[in-house]
Amino acid sequence: MGLKLRTVSVNLPFGLGGVQVGVSEAEARAAWSLYVELATRVAVRPLESGHGFAREALNSLYSLFATTRDVLRQAGPEIAEGPDALGPLAIRILNEGLRPFLSRWHTELRRFEESEAVRAGADESSWPLRAEFDRELERVQGELGKYIDVLAQLAGVLA
Repeated sequence: MGLKLRTVSVNLPFGLGGVQVGVSEAEARAAWSLYVELATRVAVRPLESGHGFAREALNSLYSLFATTRDVLRQAGPEIAEGPDALGPLAIRILNEGLRPFLSRWHTELRRFEESEAVRAGADESSWPLRAEFDRELERVQGELGKYIDVLAQLAGVLA
């Protein structure tokens, strides 16, 4: 069991509640790695409504799964000691927070991309669900912003 440096109370994004995390040195390092990855992603920065590429935003968000797996794997089992440790929390945020959004919108966008309209030359700006996608993306980006703040707290770079 890793020595806990401090205890941090955080409110998780996506309505997952508040927890107290006993932060070990390994968790602080892993939180920093995740913080840097998320804070520098284009997909967590707002798109101008109707502009930008939905597919690129979805792919960037989806890549957070591989990035998180890599960081957690490198950090090792020390960051998974209990349900409120960084490892299990990061997995919950992806599976319960981000995955439902991605599952829906990957499917919806793929339907549009395979439609007659696109074969006739339409682009994403004519996607009938684009405004709804933009609103949902903005909501998810706000939740990921909260996650970035949580990671910063766990890393010790934000009080």
